[in-house]
Amino acid sequence: MFCRTLLRKRQRWKLSPNPCKFSASLGCCCFSASVSMSNTSENEKTNEDSIEPPLAEEIFKSGPKLGSYTQGDSTFYFLIKNFSDSGDFASLERVLDRMKREKRVFSEKIFILLFKAYGRARLPIKAVNLFDRMLEEFQCKQTVRSFNSVLNILVQAGLFDRAMMFHSHGLGKGISPNVLTFNLIIKVLCKLGMVDRASEMFREMSFRNCTPDVFTYSTLMDGLCKENRIDEAVSLLDEMQIEGCFPSPVTFNVLINALCKKGDMARAAKLVDNMFLKGCVPNEVTYNTLIHGLCLKGQMDKAIKLLERMVSNKCIPNNITYGTIVNGLVKQGRTADGARVLVWMEERGHHPNEFVYSSLVSGLFKEGNSKEAIRLWQEMVGKGCKPNTVVYSALIDGLSQDGKLDEAQKVFSEMVDKGCTPNAFTYSSLMSGFFKSGNSHQAILVWKEMGKSGCAPNEVCYSVLIDGLCKDGKLKEGLMVWKHMLGRGCKPDAVAYSSMIHGLCNAGLVDDGLRLLNEMLLGGPESQPDIVTYNILFNSLCKKGDISRAVDLLNRMLDQHCDPNSDTCNIFLKNFEGATHNGQEFLDELVVRLTKRQRIEGASKIVEVMLQKFIPPKASTWERVVQDVCKLKKVRTAIDRCWTQLFVR
Repeated sequence: MFCRTLLRKRQRWKLSPNPCKFSASLGCCCFSASVSMSNTSENEKTNEDSIEPPLAEEIFKSGPKLGSYTQGDSTFYFLIKNFSDSGDFASLERVLDRMKREKRVFSEKIFILLFKAYGRARLPIKAVNLFDRMLEEFQCKQTVRSFNSVLNILVQAGLFDRAMMFHSHGLGKGISPNVLTFNLIIKVLCKLGMVDRASEMFREMSFRNCTPDVFTYSTLMDGLCKENRIDEAVSLLDEMQIEGCFPSPVTFNVLINALCKKGDMARAAKLVDNMFLKGCVPNEVTYNTLIHGLCLKGQMDKAIKLLERMVSNKCIPNNITYGTIVNGLVKQGRTADGARVLVWMEERGHHPNEFVYSSLVSGLFKEGNSKEAIRLWQEMVGKGCKPNTVVYSALIDGLSQDGKLDEAQKVFSEMVDKGCTPNAFTYSSLMSGFFKSGNSHQAILVWKEMGKSGCAPNEVCYSVLIDGLCKDGKLKEGLMVWKHMLGRGCKPDAVAYSSMIHGLCNAGLVDDGLRLLNEMLLGGPESQPDIVTYNILFNSLCKKGDISRAVDLLNRMLDQHCDPNSDTCNIFLKNFEGATHNGQEFLDELVVRLTKRQRIEGASKIVEVMLQKFIPPKASTWERVVQDVCKLKKVRTAIDRCWTQLFVR
């Protein structure tokens, strides 16, 4: 009866092809189609938005009379679910208003749907406001389920301070937290750097009858590791196993990543062994982390062996794995080996990404093999790998440093034409190339072009410009750029400082250069002077004949754990020309001071310079160096390395 009536109504209404879906057992009817009258007048069309969509009023009224379904709260629930999934918040408000008018029962699961919709739409504050309205406006009591839903939305949005306020507000309303609540708030505290407070919250769980799970432990471990409190994090691993909570690969990966960043590969390897003992199989993240750690330490042979072990354990390497190894080989000057990894990668069905190609292109240019770099670029394009900003920048940098500036500019134009936006590195590479070729005018034009394009210069761009201007004798312009950089809140790095000091010293303003050195020492780790900076000042002081100040500066340098190199020795030896004995005394004393501080590598370099200059060290000095260099363990390591190299070749 109802179906025949509905069919007659469809002749008068334009319904969508999908008729009403209903279930007698659920007692609900959910329409997805919008209803419009076939004989609508122009005025009615104009006022179409005033009709209350998308609820089919006629069907809601006629359905119960026909006895086909019982209009109930589940009907509204499914409407709310559909509108939530589609993000139609205007229709959601209309449904809520209708439910209030009809005095429907609002269940908590309805609000959880709404909270999730607000989360997907990145409207966390609206979710908080709706949570506050639940009890007074809709007579729905909040529980820990709805509370956690809103708290999670705030955490996902990165509103950590607001999440803390919401947490306190919820507890004040009498909401009893569960494990998920603790997990979320511990994550927030760790993100805010309040790890001690997170540890207190962790200990509070037992008083709330909440047992920490693997996510609780992993989150707190991650927070401790980021604060460089790795030993405390490792002790938590032991504690969780005693408490019967079995660690997951994520738990181990957190600790392994922290140890690898610290360079403690031995402990990281022990943790991997522990994983196997606990029946926890390392995944690709574990292997990638270990490989990255080995590459940072320059242990490329071990990294490649670990890659082979990864494959043998049926864990498939990805582009990150291969890219990390290729990049590590390139940094060691083994670009040819990196190219072999590329071939090996392709043979196993992996398509190299832009990161792999950019590493190889940069490495080939640095090794002076520009033809092979260009060939690799052409091969990449021929294989359908679309170059991005990173790869274009690597090619432009290589061509610029190789003096092929016309080709570099052509690639730059091609990059822009193909919609790839040049970044600060791209522009700084071109500027550096022009300065290197002596064309400072063109370099400044590139700087101006960067400003017009809206690309904000970074520390590297400023360093390149200051260095080029100072080397070109344009100290005044260099100082203007320096002030401009400071005015924009951009902190100078070691290169910018050294370039400025070099320019000041060349202009005879050594005292100003020394003042800048003091600024460097008071700055952060990225601005600490290196041996190049000190050598600039040594050279200027010695040229002025101010040897005593140069020696005082040398003493300060040694206190800063910066070792002299061959250039340092040559600068000071120039002042002892014709007085070999004085030069020998000076270098001898320097070697002894370094060996006393257990800085054997620095001492060995000075001895090497002395032998090259036919200045023999004293017998006592020679004996001291030989004893330190030729320790049994170091000798055995060196011999093993030699045998390994012979065997590999």
